[in-house]
Order: sequence, then C-alpha cells, then structure tokens
Amino acid sequence: MDKTAPAAAEDAVARLVRGYAPPAGVADEMLDAAGQVRPVWRPFLDRFAHLSAEDLSRRFARGDHYLRDAGIFHRQVDEGGASERDWPLSHVPVLLEEADWTRIKTAVIQRVDLLESVLADLYGAGWLVREGVLPAELVAGNPAFLRPMVGVRPASGHYLHFAAFEIGRAPDGSWFVLGDRTEAPSGAGFALENRVATMRVFSDPFDHDRVHRLAGFFGGFRDALGASARALEGRMAILTPGLGTETYDEHAYIARYLGMMLLEGEDLTVVGGRVMVRTVAGLKPISVLWRRLDSAFADPLELDDRSALGTPGLVSAMRAGNVCMANALGAGLVQTRALLAFLPRISEYLTGAPLEMPNIATWWCGQRREREYVIGQHARMMVGPALSQELPFEATGDTLIAGRFQDGRDADPAAWIEKHGRDLVGQEAVNLSTTPVWEDGAFRPRPVMIRVFAARTASGWKVMPGGFARIGASEDATALSLRRGGRVADVWVVSPDTVPTESLTRSDGPFRRAADSLLPARAADNLMWLGRYVERAEHMIRLLRAYHLRLAETGRADDPRVERIGAHLEALGVPREIAAKGAVSETLDAAIRAASKVRDRFSVDGWAALRDLRADLADHSARLTPGDEAARALSELLRGTAGFAGLVHDNMYRFVGWRFLSIGRALERAAGMIATLRDFADAEAPEGCLDAAVEVGDSVMTHRRRYQIETNRETVIDLLALDARNPRSIHFQIALIRRLAADLPGAEVSGALSEPMRAILRIETQLATAEPSELDDRALRKLARGVAGISERLTAAHLS
Repeated sequence: MDKTAPAAAEDAVARLVRGYAPPAGVADEMLDAAGQVRPVWRPFLDRFAHLSAEDLSRRFARGDHYLRDAGIFHRQVDEGGASERDWPLSHVPVLLEEADWTRIKTAVIQRVDLLESVLADLYGAGWLVREGVLPAELVAGNPAFLRPMVGVRPASGHYLHFAAFEIGRAPDGSWFVLGDRTEAPSGAGFALENRVATMRVFSDPFDHDRVHRLAGFFGGFRDALGASARALEGRMAILTPGLGTETYDEHAYIARYLGMMLLEGEDLTVVGGRVMVRTVAGLKPISVLWRRLDSAFADPLELDDRSALGTPGLVSAMRAGNVCMANALGAGLVQTRALLAFLPRISEYLTGAPLEMPNIATWWCGQRREREYVIGQHARMMVGPALSQELPFEATGDTLIAGRFQDGRDADPAAWIEKHGRDLVGQEAVNLSTTPVWEDGAFRPRPVMIRVFAARTASGWKVMPGGFARIGASEDATALSLRRGGRVADVWVVSPDTVPTESLTRSDGPFRRAADSLLPARAADNLMWLGRYVERAEHMIRLLRAYHLRLAETGRADDPRVERIGAHLEALGVPREIAAKGAVSETLDAAIRAASKVRDRFSVDGWAALRDLRADLADHSARLTPGDEAARALSELLRGTAGFAGLVHDNMYRFVGWRFLSIGRALERAAGMIATLRDFADAEAPEGCLDAAVEVGDSVMTHRRRYQIETNRETVIDLLALDARNPRSIHFQIALIRRLAADLPGAEVSGALSEPMRAILRIETQLATAEPSELDDRALRKLARGVAGISERLTAAHLS
C-alpha cells in the first residue's frame, strides 16, 4: 500500500487553503474553530487541489455558459425598467454535513408548523391578541394583514404550503433565523439551476453519490398540489405577476420543470364562484394556484383596487372554498420583522416548547422597556421599520446601522427612536459565518446566508436537502444583496453514505400517455406574435440585403431600383443604413418580449437562438458600412433566422402552441409578400424591381427552373402569389394556415365550419382559381385586407 498518497493529498489541500484567513470571531464553513479543514470538505478540496488554473477556468466557463444558454440572468426591475446581467454564480458550493442538516431540518419543520398556527389564529379566533401575547397594533396596523381574509378557511385546510427561511451560522457554530419567507417565497428554482450549473462545473472526478438530490423535494410538492387539484375537480397552475418581477425567469423555469401552467392574473376569470382560465378551447376550471404574486395584488375587487395584476373575484372564490391558494392570501403577515420579537413567546404559548432554532434577537420599540434598551444599544444594532419584510442587511434609507443613518442624515438616533418607537424594531448586529469563494487564483472568505425551503407534501413537511446560498461581495455582511454585488451558490448536503437517486418522474406504473395540456389564450397570442415578429424581422433583413446589394452594384443611392427599395423600407419604418437603429432591432426586441412571456412553453435552444440573433444584429449595426459589407452581414443574419425556423419546424412538439406560432409566421409571410408585390410588381416600378421581388422571396433558382425566361409581372405573380408549391408564396401560406387552423379547437361545430375557417377557405379558393393577370394592385389590396381579416377572426375565436 502506498502510504505517501494520503500525505501528498494532505499537502495539496494544505497548499490550497494556505492564506485563507476568516475574520476573527466568526465561524467558517470550510475550516473549524481550530483552523482545520472540516471532514465534509476534505474530499472536495482534494480533487479541487489537483485541477490546474486552465482546467478551473474551463470548468467555471462551462457552468456560466449553461446558465446563459438556459436564459438564467439576474433581472433588476426599477423605475427605469428591467435590466439584466449574468447570473452571479459563485462556482464553489457550500458543503454541509448531513448531521448538521438534520438539525436544521428539524428546526425548520417546527418553525413552519408554528407559523401555520399563528396564521390560523390571527385570521381565526385571535387568541394571541386577546391574551396579550402579540400587540394588537402589529396586526391591525400591518398592511400585510388582509381583513377580507379573516374567517376564510383555506380550501386545503392549510395557510402555508411552501415557505423559506433565511438562516445564518453564529460564531459558536449554531444556526439562527434572520427572516421568514411566507408571502411568495422565491429562490427554489434558482437553487435548482445553481445545482445543475455547479454539477457541470464539478463533474468528474468529483464524487456526487453522497450529495443529496433535490428532485424528490419538488416532486413531492407537485404531487401534493396535484392531489388538491383533483379533490377540487380542477387543474393546478403557477400564478405569476409576469415580466415585471425580478424572479420571472424562476417562475418560468419552475413551471417548465414541474409541467405546470404559468398564468398571469389576466388569464383568469371568476365565474359562479369558480376560478377559470381562458384557453384557446374556452374557459376551464383552475382549483390550485401556487401563488408567486403578492397577496395585495391578487384581487383588485376586495384588496388593492389599483392592482392591474390580479383577478377580480379571487377572494370570493377562496371564500367559497373553490380554489386552494398556496400560500393563502395574507400569509405574508408572519414574515414581518416585528413578529420576530414575539415569536419565542408565541412558541411557548401555542406549543409549550421553545424554538429549536432561535431567530435574530429583535426588540419592538413600541414597548417602553424595549425602546429604552434599543436607545442604549443602538450603536450595536440595526434599527429600522417594524413592519418591513426585508432582512436586516437589506437596509433602506430609513434605517440606522451601528449608529449611522443609511441615507446620511445628521439626526439624533435616540430622539428618533423615542419619537417613532412604535414604527421601529431594533435587531442585533450579527456576524455571519464565512464560506470560500474562488478569486484571483485563491480561496477568499466571504459572509454567507442560506435560504432553506419547506414544502407541504402528502406525508407532511419536506425540507429541500440543500438551498440557495447568498454570499457577500466583500467581508461586509450588508453586501449580500444581489443588487449590491452579492453572489449565489449551490448548497451540498453531504452524507457519509451513498444517497439514493431521486427523479421528478416515477419509474414504475403502467404505460400511459398524458392528455395535451391546456394552452392559455394569452400564451397562444404571444406564440402567434412571436412567429409574426420573427418572420417580420427576416423579411426586413431580406429587403435590406436587396437594398445593399444594389447599392454595392451601382454605387449610387439615387439609382431608381435603390430608391424604390429604400422607399419601401422606409414605409416599413426600416432605415436604409444598417448602422441605424430602427424597425429590425425593435422587431427582434418585440419577438424576445413575446418569447419571454411563454418561457415555460418555449425551448431553451429557441430562446438562445433569438438572443443570439439580436446580439448579432447589434454587433453588425455598430461596425458595418453600407454596400457589399452590409449585404454579407445581412446574409449571416438570415442564416440566424433560418436556424430559428429550423428549431421551430424540426424540434418543437406539434401541440396547439406550435400551430399558433406557425400560423403567425404564415400570416406575416403572406402580408409581407403582398406588400412586396404591390411595390415591386407595380406597373410603375423601375426596371429590375421584379428581380428584387424574386430575390426577397428567396425564389431566384426556382424562377429560373420553372419559367426559363426573364422575370416579368406574370411569372413573378404566379410564383410568389399563386404557386401552391412555393413555400414563399401567398397561396402556400394560406393553405398552410387552413391546415393548421383545422386542428384548432372549434374549427368545426356540428358539421359547420367556424368563421375563421370560412374566411381562410374563401381566400384559398380565390388564389387557387386566379390567373396572374387578375392580381392587379386593387386585387392585392383586397387580398391584404383578407389576410388581416383571418388574423382578426382567429384572435376573436381563440385569443380574446
């Protein structure tokens, strides 16, 4: 046996952690109190130590590329709109021993059960307030307390179905809670994405067999929601506020991962006390909503009447017991800062037991003795709004930290606390543990906090064996916020033994095909417009290329052909110069917005292709000159649009959504070709414009083979308008729309064709029987109105 191998490994690990020095007085996740590597970290560090700088760089890039390709970014939404930056993954995970995690899990289950009991009391009998355990004004004066929900018993019998807890490790190694998350907890989807990305970074030779999986946690929660949905004779869905939230990407990812519908308030309506979703096949019942929308915005009828995100009547449906809301409206009441001051006493009152994991020490300044204590100790505390739901380090301007106001005001802290005591809490300044991050070729200690998740399942509460770690950008614990440069990391719960493999799907049971999922009308509308926008952008690019090819050929911007194409472009809002920002980039932006709204139904590859196309356009626009160089660049962009079309045609499952996307592309292609023919096949069009029309219609070779003569108006009209075999012709598009629409719900009712089908057939028949000479400008204008009419009828029948 080679006895030198362990020693060599020891030396490699020792070299790796040399110079790693956590601040005095704090715990560290990698090193114990004696400065020795914790056993749970040793196998990981042994493998890490044998990776070269080049290998590490390549591995980190692999994880980052996965996140970008998956469309995971840090979204920041403010008054100026939404902005994105790369997801700030710290590639080194946080490792925890299974025994340590077991203690965390036990304490979390006790805490979430306690919060369930608190909500049941505050929206029910109210003994906590009656008995003086909790001051009445912290409930009655709390904006998170929703009076319309008082006395409303949840349909499932539970207020909480999903909760999260922000925890940190104290200097003595124990854990404490910084805040509870019960309103609409976020981060579980990001934890899953962090896991996938981190596993790609640390694939072979790293051993993952002892790291607990996450799939079983999500599967158990989904199955419990599904059981509730079946009990109430409806379907389940995720309710999101939409693109305006910073966590929308997570909502879409979770919906896609769990196979659940992702709905916005406008997708829903309440009919006869039941929640219904508007689908392309009509109204369908929804009985379970996993709510990611803040409670106050859920129902403008009974809650915040300014909300444009909710559904009128949602509270009445809950009151009737027809919909299970996970979590119940008003559940955010128990994540208020001030409640932390009373939770230890509440635990003793309701359960007769202390909290197994204490929360951060908190004093409500509405009580004289507590207020005086905070005044005396404010230099060692965070003092801020009592009814805030933010964490201590997520300080606003109206917050005092270590005796200094965060907005820089020069005021007496003691007088401020005395005057506004009822509105304030004091919380102890905490020293969070540190965890290693890899910076500049070495490990650096940074403060860390972990968000852990609990989900209600058929067998009770299940705690995710892992979590969402937030890591400070510096040694300052107030810099954990992602808005302030903080990072995120995966959390590995490591067992001493091999853990069983878990999957989201069952491995047993009989073969059974699931029925097609419902398609909400809004999603279908966005898919159709996605198809239209991408096709519109391609048509514009083809026109621009035709313009720049002729500009390169003639060298004259006043050439009649160049002038005619340029005028046509400007009528479409497209600047002639590729460097100018205009309709093409705006159209691609619109396509990306439409795709963003159906991220749960749109492939990762399709999403990446769209973003790449937009980036390529921006790159070319910034550096190209008109003429031949621009034409070559535009040809490259066309290959990008062809790649997207190929993904849609070859890879997208032929569900109802694919039909709407394809209908949108066909409608736009038909409309674009009609406009092109009206301008380029006009009797007054300059010589050479017919050739440009054929080129824009991508039919140059087909024209040569089919007619064997030079272009004239009849051959061009025949090929681009009437030829049912040419995939660029108007006739081909209408025939395609007819085949796609025939498979839509309600295409035929009691043997009679729907109005959209009749309109489509009328136009198809006209094109099938027309001669090229009959399609003059008047006929083309009528045809344009007919195509627009098809769009309007489809919208009225399925999308409104």
